[in-house]
Amino acid sequence: MSKKGFSRLEFLKAGAMSTAALGTGALGRTFQKPDTKKSSFGDAKNVIFLVVDGMSAGTLALADLLKQRQYGEKTNWIKLYESDREYHRGLMDMASLNSVVTGSAAAASSWGSGNRINNGALNTGPKGEEYKTICEIFRDAGKATGLVTSARITHATPSGFGINMPSRGQEDEIAEQYAERGYDLLMGGGARHFSADSRDDGKDLYSVFEQNGYTVARSKTEMNRATRNSKLLGLFYDSHLPYMVDHNTLPELQERVPTLAEMTKTALDRLNRNQDGFILQVEGGRVDHAAHGNDPAGLIYDQIAFDDTIKEVMDFTDGRDDTLVILTTDHGNANPGLSGLGSGYGDSPAMLDTIQDYRHSFEWMYSEMGYHWSDDSLKGVTVKDIMDHVEYAMNTKITREQGLMLKQAFQGTFRSPFQNRQQPSGVLSGVLANYNGINFISTSHTADYVEIAAWGPGSDRIPTFVRNTALFDLMVDMADVRAYAAG
Repeated sequence: MSKKGFSRLEFLKAGAMSTAALGTGALGRTFQKPDTKKSSFGDAKNVIFLVVDGMSAGTLALADLLKQRQYGEKTNWIKLYESDREYHRGLMDMASLNSVVTGSAAAASSWGSGNRINNGALNTGPKGEEYKTICEIFRDAGKATGLVTSARITHATPSGFGINMPSRGQEDEIAEQYAERGYDLLMGGGARHFSADSRDDGKDLYSVFEQNGYTVARSKTEMNRATRNSKLLGLFYDSHLPYMVDHNTLPELQERVPTLAEMTKTALDRLNRNQDGFILQVEGGRVDHAAHGNDPAGLIYDQIAFDDTIKEVMDFTDGRDDTLVILTTDHGNANPGLSGLGSGYGDSPAMLDTIQDYRHSFEWMYSEMGYHWSDDSLKGVTVKDIMDHVEYAMNTKITREQGLMLKQAFQGTFRSPFQNRQQPSGVLSGVLANYNGINFISTSHTADYVEIAAWGPGSDRIPTFVRNTALFDLMVDMADVRAYAAG
């Protein structure tokens, strides 16, 4: 039959047959089988929302490639796609109210309240409207609530699930609102926003939380020893938690600061004690920071640390049919990728392997040099000084000409055709790309449609291409807490 004569009914029948065939094949059960029972509202006692902040498609690939080469196995995210587990896979439109390039606060708020808002705000509309957050809804329904992050707990993504604030930068105020809202578990960095010594108003929020029945943990040991019969506030660093490439190198960090997977396991053990269920958001926050900083080792090893967290959640949900898991990112960032270099692109694998020899992050190196990414310039730095720091931190010997380019970048005199890439992070990553093959297109967020995967009750209801705000409705309805969403 000609294309013109191929009826719509025949086309749909052919599509259904193809889908059924794919759904039972070696690619894993990505597609819903025709005879599978569709999930019903209320089927999800628990909701786990896993978000790796700022993950471009290239970041997912780089982590998987390096994990295979260094550890001999694929990432758990890719293993999910190759498994026989029933799961959903698709793309998500993450636009904010005022831009197709979204910020983390607006992105998290789209899931946290079901509304698109302007970049920079938290569950607050352009006229000051405050939308009830999903953590408040689950709390009011009698379910346990938890937020875990490798960034500051007062940062945009965890706050987007439980806070109303006109500006994400009001982190002291966000810490106070956490104390008022009484969520069951908060873990990550950001101690400076809770301590009387570092808050502008001198308030001791640690005491406030303790008076409200929380156990306060400031180290991995204290987290492990904390009683399960209390709420938990775990703050393990003054600002964001250190990058995993630094954590892997420094024993003192390994002893004191828990990994994202360790915090997630603790959270699941505690929240699962609530017979009515729970909601838990887990954020791999430092992937975004490494992308902003064009730091390849910071990026890849924090992505792998997030992937370890996926395994904890997969283990938790094995044998259960009461937990909806959503696995995604909030936006792309800097869009890194391994370039094809050398004859027949044959140099690229060995170049990627050099990342395994990096001792530290860009952030650690900058700190050693007395530089912060927000500084306009660094005075008094020499080419040799820069070359020595790069050699130690990245285990890479750069040329004097490359060192001179970096000196110009640190002094604010380097000029690039794309001005976004003339700061030290853009220039340093560009220099190192000659040795590791990894390059970035910018130091900022991108408008990518993002990867989304899900399993458990409700995952079958997610369209292949979904709008970000739809996930709020899915979580509320699958957990049967819609009655608590008003107000």
